[in-house]
Amino acid sequence: MARTQDEIRQTNVKKILQAAEQLFAEKGYAGASMGEIAQMADIPKSNVHYYFSTKKALYQDVLLELLEVWKQDALCFELYDDPRVVLSTYIRAKMNHSRNRAHGSKVWAAEVMQGAPILKERLRDNLYEWAKLKESKIHEWVESGQINPVEPSYLLYMIWASTQHYADFDYQICLLNDDQPLDDLQFEKAVQSVTSVILRGIGLTA
Repeated sequence: MARTQDEIRQTNVKKILQAAEQLFAEKGYAGASMGEIAQMADIPKSNVHYYFSTKKALYQDVLLELLEVWKQDALCFELYDDPRVVLSTYIRAKMNHSRNRAHGSKVWAAEVMQGAPILKERLRDNLYEWAKLKESKIHEWVESGQINPVEPSYLLYMIWASTQHYADFDYQICLLNDDQPLDDLQFEKAVQSVTSVILRGIGLTA
């Protein structure tokens, strides 16, 4: 059965975003070209420009798509009330995406470390309110005595730093692991360790 134009578009856009994510991580925004992205995606350069008129537009979409993935990871804040369930679920989701979307995390880190020169306004609109809602939930746990007193924003920063380390510094982790990436058992132990340390720090058991 012939694919519809919408299906073709979705497939091509996904391939372009994946290729762009990898090249932006490896070469930076300035170093990656639309031609290289087209070659990696196995799509004619003219078609890449059809879906994304400029490299800046493509770069923005790579970051915003990643932000949407991270927002999905945090839906547990809305679905559950138990802080142990919420935080354990959130940490595992973040760790899994650090393992499976390491390139995206590196692109995000590079953009933010430079002061978000390309994504600044859109980042402010997309991130600030979302983070404040998560902080509000953490504040409720503190007020109700479900967790030890903690500044909500600092807890989020700790989770982000601990989980995204496995993406942003994957080379270092591999180096210290006898030049091998973490296998499934090692990664599971890493998830459990991060979860345990963070939960115990706020008075919960893993």
